[in-house]
Amino acid sequence: MSDQFSGDLSRNEVEMDLSKFLEIMKDNSDLKDKIRELQGPEKVNPYQKWIHLARTIDAWRIFPRVFVAVYIYLVYEVVLWFMTLGEPNLEQAGLVSIIVGAMGAVFGIYAGTSGQSKKFKGED
Repeated sequence: MSDQFSGDLSRNEVEMDLSKFLEIMKDNSDLKDKIRELQGPEKVNPYQKWIHLARTIDAWRIFPRVFVAVYIYLVYEVVLWFMTLGEPNLEQAGLVSIIVGAMGAVFGIYAGTSGQSKKFKGED
């Protein structure tokens, strides 16, 4: 019977054997010591700043935004070039058509993948 708890739960009291109580307290103390060992200054991950930087870049979506901005500039320049041509031939018209048409696909991919990485990593 000494391993079991007993008492009046309505008064928030529990009766237990003193040796069992001391054993629980020792286990609790051992766990706290292990936590302190793991949290020491020498246990800090030296790459933690790089991890924070990578998460910030991922959260701000810097590379996709730069890619879309550069592609918008490319489309702008190609359209201006095409409008300055006197008599564009079929190949030039096809090039401009493909580049401008791909802009829709690029923007669609950019706009449609905002939460995909969070879902994949289980953060959502």
